[in-house]
Amino acid sequence: MNDTTGSGSSGNRPTGAPIISLEGVNYTLDVGGRPLHILRNISLSVAPAEVVAIVGPSGSGKTSMLMLLAGLERPTDGSVVVAGQDLRTLSEDQLADFRRKTLGIVFQSFHLIPSLTALDNVALAYEIAQPELGLKKTREAAAAALEAVGLGKRLDHRPAALSGGEQQRVGIARAMIARPQLLLADEPTGNLDQTSGAKVIELMFELARKQNAAVVMITHDPALAARADRVMTMTAGELVETVRTS
Repeated sequence: MNDTTGSGSSGNRPTGAPIISLEGVNYTLDVGGRPLHILRNISLSVAPAEVVAIVGPSGSGKTSMLMLLAGLERPTDGSVVVAGQDLRTLSEDQLADFRRKTLGIVFQSFHLIPSLTALDNVALAYEIAQPELGLKKTREAAAAALEAVGLGKRLDHRPAALSGGEQQRVGIARAMIARPQLLLADEPTGNLDQTSGAKVIELMFELARKQNAAVVMITHDPALAARADRVMTMTAGELVETVRTS
């Protein structure tokens, strides 16, 4: 891969033991008895607090790579190590525990539970990640997380009563409340207008920096990708670093 020194969200590329280390990753599906090559010889290293944007056309393999990083799919071959864990060696139960303790995920479509308030949507995620805390501490932490994303006065509102930008802020609070080491974001501004999207991304980057979390983000927005520390382009399952010219 080519190195870059672009002006990303943190200015200089972070150092330290990588949060993500992919080596020679291939992902192939059997479709009608014929192999469909989704990812081809992917290698990638991401440091703590580093923000990496993945761009590329639809169907190029971007979301499949995120699923491998989350342990939701397994590579055909190659090494997937996240936060020191070789995901190939973990059972399904161990992978579920790994996700609860290590990952935060921000979706394009928010995926909030419609019948729950903003507070309860965030509290439920924290209760799953830290079941030993108890209801009172869980709800206090959820309220603080929503306050941090500017929704301290919207705790009792259900998703239908929130704007798209506010719903995504709830999604960010939910993803970050357990202080994950890695935040995966799949088109986090895809359902937002430009102004709301810019505010949501600034907030997401700010929280990630405060918590020293690495971010891997899929986006079709060139302006958003340009704010990352590095930009990678996925084309037909192959990942190449984009060389910045400024």
